[in-house]
Amino acid sequence: MLQIRLNLREIFAIVICFAGTIMFLSCDKEDKEPRKDHLTYDEGVVINGIKWATRNVSAVGKFAAKPEDAGMFYQWNRKVAWAAIGDVSDWDTTIPEGITWEKTNDPSPTGWRVPTTWEIFQLCNREKVTNEWAIVNNVKGRKFTDIATGNSIFLPAASCRGYVEGTLYPFGWDGRYWSSTQSNDKSAFYLHFDSEVAYSASSHCRYGLTVRCVSE
Repeated sequence: MLQIRLNLREIFAIVICFAGTIMFLSCDKEDKEPRKDHLTYDEGVVINGIKWATRNVSAVGKFAAKPEDAGMFYQWNRKVAWAAIGDVSDWDTTIPEGITWEKTNDPSPTGWRVPTTWEIFQLCNREKVTNEWAIVNNVKGRKFTDIATGNSIFLPAASCRGYVEGTLYPFGWDGRYWSSTQSNDKSAFYLHFDSEVAYSASSHCRYGLTVRCVSE
């Protein structure tokens, strides 16, 4: 019978070599799989045939870290993010131009866009989607659920910034989310909800509202 005798030094060398091979294979596999930044990547949820992001837009091209985070506020058809806390001193009091939210001004991450008012109608379609006032991690908002699939998204009641000076309205009272659709030369449609109901409304384009985007 062939006998193999290895001293401690040889055994140690074999172990190191084996470990290095495993590490190389692991790193090689990781490099081939794209990394997903939680601030830019969102798989989305399909509700009534439309894929919605699960989190609000935060800074331009970024999602908020969590579904219950307010993200940041935007004036209609403008790519300038305003904080959801504190006061502002340089609020833009000019009226935004354009008849729709233009792609070059869209703050949504790559592959996403501001929804149309028709898409907001589909989210509020009570024949296919239920919506209810809810609290997630102590944050008030509204939960929308696809009746057929059970898919749901939570929209925090982040309120808005006023159109005159950008004054911050109370958080947790209501939610106001822009659509890309203009209602007249000074106003645009948006999703409004409170603890009682959700519906489409129209607001002055200088207001700062939150954005929940849909897949392109």
